[in-house]
Amino acid sequence: MNLKQVFVPNKELHSNRLQYLGRLKIVVGLTLIGSSLLVGCSSRVDSAVAEMKKIHDEPTLPIPPAPVFLPVPTFTYAAQGLRSPFLPSSLAEELKVMAGKHVMPDLSRPPQFLEQFPIESLHMRGTLHDPKGPLFALIEDPNGGVMRVQVGNYIGKNYGRIIGITPTQINVVEVVPDGKDGFVERPRSLVMADSGT
Repeated sequence: MNLKQVFVPNKELHSNRLQYLGRLKIVVGLTLIGSSLLVGCSSRVDSAVAEMKKIHDEPTLPIPPAPVFLPVPTFTYAAQGLRSPFLPSSLAEELKVMAGKHVMPDLSRPPQFLEQFPIESLHMRGTLHDPKGPLFALIEDPNGGVMRVQVGNYIGKNYGRIIGITPTQINVVEVVPDGKDGFVERPRSLVMADSGT
């Protein structure tokens, strides 16, 4: 055997050793990291336990007494006789004046043609006067039709009875709910409309 042969490194053996050493370094490194993490965790747990023991050993603080509440002064509502803020002032006055009357719409009579329309949609367009007879008014409905009416006829959806006709307006009394399971009379007027409307 030649001395050169003994000291000539085997390439295959050398590469296996390098691989082994590389793996060993990785395992040792992971072991060191894991142990340092465990030591770090145990030190944090120990400090938390120590802090909890310190808090537990402190004397308890007294609970402050509940605050004293002053009684709220009572208020007596005395505005029953005043106008309701939920109604327009004119309607509130009308309902107050009419509150003493007990009114019911006449449901037994057949409805007239102009009672199918709200009174706001009807327009007075003129009057007809016969010297020997009553004054008639001309009312235009929302469909564009014009009807002749006289005192005593009914118009609008609230049982509006015509009580007076002048050359410039029609006076009507409607029967409207009073909000208390009854009805009251409410005066309304249709004023002569301009020719442009």
